[in-house]
Amino acid sequence: MKRILIVDDSFYMRTMLKNMLTDAGYEVVGEAPNGQTALELAKETKPDLVTLDVILPDNTGLDVLKGIRADNPEQKVIIVSAVGQEVIVNEAMESGAKSYIVKPFSEEKVLEVVSKVLAE
Repeated sequence: MKRILIVDDSFYMRTMLKNMLTDAGYEVVGEAPNGQTALELAKETKPDLVTLDVILPDNTGLDVLKGIRADNPEQKVIIVSAVGQEVIVNEAMESGAKSYIVKPFSEEKVLEVVSKVLAE
């Protein structure tokens, strides 16, 4: 079973993602409301995949992405954010994100991208 860490400052968004991922057969190994917790949980739980928001209360998702990949360069990360500006998307992909999903999203889109990235 593939293990996923969800990082989003919105409790509602974390719950929604957790429900769709667990319903699809994935194990959610942790939920982080901020960047500091995300970095700690990524080290502790060693997930197969991290879903990461760009806007976090303590730092940016892009900084967290770089921190996670500094600890584990092979870590697969998908950005899930309402921020869809091309410059941010490009920076995320250049920093090692495997995909970028813009909110609002459909469950089908999330599951399709998660499945694809985990298969890589």
